[in-house]
Formats: sequence, structure tokens, C-alpha cells
Amino acid sequence: MKNQTSAGPVVRDRQATRMKLIQAVGTILSEKGFTALGVNAVARKAGVDKVLIYRYFGGMEQLMEAFGRESDFWPSIQELAGGDQAAYARLPLSEKLSQLTLNYTRALQSRPLTLEIMAWEMVERNRLTAELEAMRESTIMHFYEKFFDQHKVNVDLQALTAVIGAGLSYLVTRGRNIDIFNGIDLKSDQGWQRIQAAINIIILAFLKDRSTDKPSKGDRHANK
Repeated sequence: MKNQTSAGPVVRDRQATRMKLIQAVGTILSEKGFTALGVNAVARKAGVDKVLIYRYFGGMEQLMEAFGRESDFWPSIQELAGGDQAAYARLPLSEKLSQLTLNYTRALQSRPLTLEIMAWEMVERNRLTAELEAMRESTIMHFYEKFFDQHKVNVDLQALTAVIGAGLSYLVTRGRNIDIFNGIDLKSDQGWQRIQAAINIIILAFLKDRSTDKPSKGDRHANK
């Protein structure tokens, strides 16, 4: 019993220290970018000995992986599906794509730290950025396997969402520092509603006459 009791504070201290190190990574990335990231800098920012990075994570690459996985850096499959995966799975293909783009936009807008890091990634690439890229790719590929594999279409859905996703990533990231882009107010709900409306038109046009899915009533009305 004595050993079990004494182990409690040790486990809590370990978890607290792990989170300090993970949070330190995010702080440094948002303030100074990837070039400032290193064992000494992270340990100093977290206020702990650098040996704990190796003890708890194994090294900087593993710490970056933990940052991507445990810090809410990137939206989960659950979030991209709108919170209810079962309901999302039942949607017609066009509505799935529309909801995915909308949920993706909202997820990025709710993560200012992620936007800062994405901005840094546009000008820097190294083994640490590769860890975050791999994590993002893994999430989106699992999303595709879970929700899109069952659809029989004669179009490249991955290419479609890559183009739309890239545009949204750019606009949301740019929206940190500018108000207007091409006459659209990136600081207003109305501006983003205009963007989403344009995306929906692109999706419907892209899928027209190419999908074997039966359209919902809403889709049939939209195509009239």
C-alpha cells in the first residue's frame, strides 16, 4: 500500500512535466518558428532539465509527435465529421464534402496557435515539420478510408479536397493579419458564408453526372 500511495504524486509530476514540455513546443513555434526549436530551448521554456525530454519522449522528434497528437494541434476525425460520425456517414457525398470543408474551416479558425505554426511551415521545412505533416496526412487518410471509400465516383475526390483545402488553409491563415481578400471580408461571418457558398457550387459541379450515389431530396432540389 505504501508503494501505491507514493506512486501517485510521481505519476502526476511526470504528466505535469510532459505537458509543460509539449506546451513549450507550441509557444516556441508560435513565437519564433521551427529554427528556434531545440532540446535546450524547449527545456528552458518549460523550466525543466533537458534530460527529461529524452526520458519522457526519447528525443525531439518524438516530442514533436506528442505535440501534434496531444496538444489539440490538429482537428480529430470526430471534429472533422462534425461531432457525430454515424450521422456524417449517412450523408450524401456532396453534403459530406460540403460539411468537411465547413468543419475544417471552423477547426482552423478556433486554433490560433495552429495558424501561427502553419504560417511558419510555409517558409521552413525540416525533420520537425515533417513530423507534423505526417500526423496531418495520417488523420486525413483515415478520414477518407472511413467515410469516402464506399462511394463510387468517376472523379478524384482527393484532388478536389486538396485544392479546396489548400485554398481554405491559405485564406484562414492570411485572415490572421488581413481583413479583406479579393473584396471578401475574412473577419466576418458573411464573408465566410460567401466562400462556403462558392465551395458548394464547385462540389456540385464536380460531382454532376459522375456519382452513382442516390442524391438526397436536398440534392435533387439543388440541381433543379
